[in-house]
Amino acid sequence: MAVLIILTLSNVIISLIRKIVPDKIRIAMFIVVIAGFVTMVDLLIQAFLPDLAKSLGVFIPLIVVNCIILGRAEAFSYKNGVGASFFDGVFQGIGYTLVLLVMCIIREFLGAGTFGGGLLGPDGKGIAILPSQFPIGMMTMPVGGFLVLGALIALMQWALNRPKKNKEESK
Repeated sequence: MAVLIILTLSNVIISLIRKIVPDKIRIAMFIVVIAGFVTMVDLLIQAFLPDLAKSLGVFIPLIVVNCIILGRAEAFSYKNGVGASFFDGVFQGIGYTLVLLVMCIIREFLGAGTFGGGLLGPDGKGIAILPSQFPIGMMTMPVGGFLVLGALIALMQWALNRPKKNKEESK
């Protein structure tokens, strides 16, 4: 959710000030705008959700250098109007959130054999789907995230690049 908010707000601001910022300093300006919103979101999380802030640690400040946010600022917001940049930020943020959600579900299923673990707090066990001897512990570690991401990218590439059968060939 933090990425969605930061992406949307930074897209809007960058789109608003794009005509007054020289091209030579645009990347630095993108980083300053993004860092400002990251700081605001981080402070809000610390103020209203202190337990979440403790568990996230350094990961919220790392959003400043997130390539997705910086890439959208460069590729879209700097070249388009405010309305289009707003919707681009919202939909790119939703897409990012959905990919993370799919990755989390796969990792939890394979790594812990459960669904929904931790949703009800740190003591939440989730719904056991697999027997306790089946889960692959490695999937709960950072390497599991890379493996799932790689598998999802491979699956997407296969789906997009598979040869399409002609209707005449299938007869």
